[in-house]
Amino acid sequence: MPNGTDPLARRTTASGTDPLVRRTASGADPLLLRTARRLRGWGGVAAMAVACGLTASLTLLPLAQDGDDAAAATRTPGPGVGTGVQIKADTCEHPEASLTPSSADGPSIRAIKDRGKLIVGVDQSSYRWGYRNPEKGVLEGFDIDLARAIAKDVLGDPDAVIFRTIPTNQRIAALNSGKVDLVVRTMTINCKRIEQVAFSTAYFQAGQQVLAPKLDKGITGYDDSLRGKRICTAEGSTAYDALEEKSFGAVYKDEGDGTKDDKDLLTVPNQLDCLARLQMGEVDAVVTDNALAAGQAAQDPAVELKGRPFTKEYYGVAAKLGNDDLVRRVNQVLVGYRQGPWQKAYQDWLAKDLPGIAGPPAPLYK
Repeated sequence: MPNGTDPLARRTTASGTDPLVRRTASGADPLLLRTARRLRGWGGVAAMAVACGLTASLTLLPLAQDGDDAAAATRTPGPGVGTGVQIKADTCEHPEASLTPSSADGPSIRAIKDRGKLIVGVDQSSYRWGYRNPEKGVLEGFDIDLARAIAKDVLGDPDAVIFRTIPTNQRIAALNSGKVDLVVRTMTINCKRIEQVAFSTAYFQAGQQVLAPKLDKGITGYDDSLRGKRICTAEGSTAYDALEEKSFGAVYKDEGDGTKDDKDLLTVPNQLDCLARLQMGEVDAVVTDNALAAGQAAQDPAVELKGRPFTKEYYGVAAKLGNDDLVRRVNQVLVGYRQGPWQKAYQDWLAKDLPGIAGPPAPLYK
């Protein structure tokens, strides 16, 4: 990995037990287990490989050099500027818990400084979050402001950033391939994703909600009123996951989903595609983050949010697993960002369409 740390070894449980070793307990040679435990200092995967007489190799993917684009914690109320609460590292009760902040330069930060640019994956079609201003021809929004704040801290210049627009379903792939250093794109932190990428502390709280035409009084929210209705979601989104868990009889899958025959009608690459489908009458409703839906409702006064949010979700800045120094640096940036810049960005971009938010979530650390 870029920082020399085995990501699986990093996920060793708080009790000191290597999860890989623990899972072999049902049938493994006790001597093998004892040997692996003694070698844990080499990293969980390396320890098992040596104990088994195996060797392992890792292929490192270089960062893109150029381009155009503990016990359960109680969340602190208010603007979220207090000291973060530490929780146990081996639990997923709070997946939004992240690494403690640091301004130290590690290998990931040094690579960015050597390049002279921070490469960030963003959206260009989420109104108020990350969208291209048609008059100015530039990307603007809440997420864009945060990305520039990170660039300013790392490189001393908010313009020392390359924005690469990526669809919803390519956010994780863009990080793992090295196409981008970070993703700042209304990306929800959850238990599944923290096994795939590393997140900062949460910078925004949102929730899934239903968006539908104002004239459709039959849809009342995320409930039985969705039965038989055609529902649009973005591929790889938590909205799709929610429907997978409980659909209320809604129709939300395309034939050939995830294959070359996928028609991208009900499940689409980008969230804004759902609004277009709704406007053309090809779907009956959209399920998405209420923060994104509020922006879509601002674009089209004929649609509105129905019912109430039915989940609580947190957005985080995502990095490639193993780039711990970069995650810690982002968390350090967020410490200061919560003290004032966050509130300014909220007033500039979100307050009109998503009022009543007192401040950012308080950070949690593990």
